[in-house]
Amino acid sequence: MKVLNEMKLSFPSRSANEAFARTALSAFTAALDPTIEELADIKTAVSEAVTNAIVHGYREGIGTIYIHAKILEKNRIVIRIRDTGCGIEDVKRAMEPLYTTCTTGERSGLGFAVMEAFMDKVKVRSRLGHGTSVTLEKTILSKGAE
Repeated sequence: MKVLNEMKLSFPSRSANEAFARTALSAFTAALDPTIEELADIKTAVSEAVTNAIVHGYREGIGTIYIHAKILEKNRIVIRIRDTGCGIEDVKRAMEPLYTTCTTGERSGLGFAVMEAFMDKVKVRSRLGHGTSVTLEKTILSKGAE
């Protein structure tokens, strides 16, 4: 599918930057003329993926989070959020609702389930010691970007 527009972004894995990532992707997605619900879905999924990278990928340290987003033909957006943190030992298990590696009880283990609920497709790749890549895809049903 032909790429109509794309953007790349990187920032330190600080909690304050989660809102920045959500806002940047919201502005980028605006070109597709999404509904409020579609935009909220994307913002929520991006928030979850970035938060996972901050909390789980880099744990107590600070690393870099990379975002590469593309607008494709037929009102399709693809967003890849990547970290170079600790990686996920068992991706299939990590994607099960309520599973978390957080030992403090502060995390519910619903991040991937939320992403899957709001996006058309979620793909996770990870390698221990090398990081994780989460690809989110959604078709915007409005007609603004045709």
